[in-house]
Amino acid sequence: MTAAPVICFGQQPCGFFPKRFLAAKIQTARRLQKEIGGEIVFFYHDSDHDPRETKTLLRHRKTNERALLNFAFENKLQRKFSPLYLKRIPAGWQDKTGLQLPNYIEHPLIEIFKKTSAGNVADFCLEMYRRLNLLEGIRVERSSDPVFRRAACEVNEFYVDVPHEGEVVRARFQSGTGILPVQDYRLEACSTTHRLVLHEGGNSFVTLPATDFTKEQISPTRDTRLRWMQSVLHCTHYIAGAGEQAYLHREDAPEINFLTRDTIDRSDEAYTEICA
Repeated sequence: MTAAPVICFGQQPCGFFPKRFLAAKIQTARRLQKEIGGEIVFFYHDSDHDPRETKTLLRHRKTNERALLNFAFENKLQRKFSPLYLKRIPAGWQDKTGLQLPNYIEHPLIEIFKKTSAGNVADFCLEMYRRLNLLEGIRVERSSDPVFRRAACEVNEFYVDVPHEGEVVRARFQSGTGILPVQDYRLEACSTTHRLVLHEGGNSFVTLPATDFTKEQISPTRDTRLRWMQSVLHCTHYIAGAGEQAYLHREDAPEINFLTRDTIDRSDEAYTEICA
């Protein structure tokens, strides 16, 4: 018997009101599901650490001017290097942001925002997407989930979530020896081929102290994300955005049928609708 289709799309948390391109991926997946059946899976890449991913672009209701809103973060280290699922939301951010929203959105959306409660950026975004009814009937798989990480294949390029100066940071693993088997997730202090680094910008890197780590601390880089994801999800169809098309290594998953998401105008702006 032929297995039922598994229709997948992936995305980092992309604003407390999601970007319109995420809505377009969801709409494309639902349209495809009506045609071929099967299940829709959202690969929620909340292991990413870039705070720019969660910028929310809204337009003023009277002037139509664009405004960029984002989360506040407890400290600079957390903002820059902690993964999104560990970037904590400081007290007062939600109330302060809520006071600005009447300039940009209608009352029902403001109420959804005010009723959403979560301690970190990734959880807050996901809860907002659910309250907007975007994820009804869609299975969500998170790249931060230890169970997902244990099940995923080994890759030669990855990040490691490790403690650093009182926070957990997402450090890039650098190795001169290719794929590092699970049993070798140990870093010796004298090692010159294996190291964990934080990218400060430009050509500036900070090398962290050597530390052991486990598979549950690992998440993929952009170049290894597709193979890592597919080793767990085994999707038959993948819906990609315009940016993804440029870097996806399709040869890593030749069994997948790749589709481009439906076109949507103002794709980088926030999606501010409540789905029926």
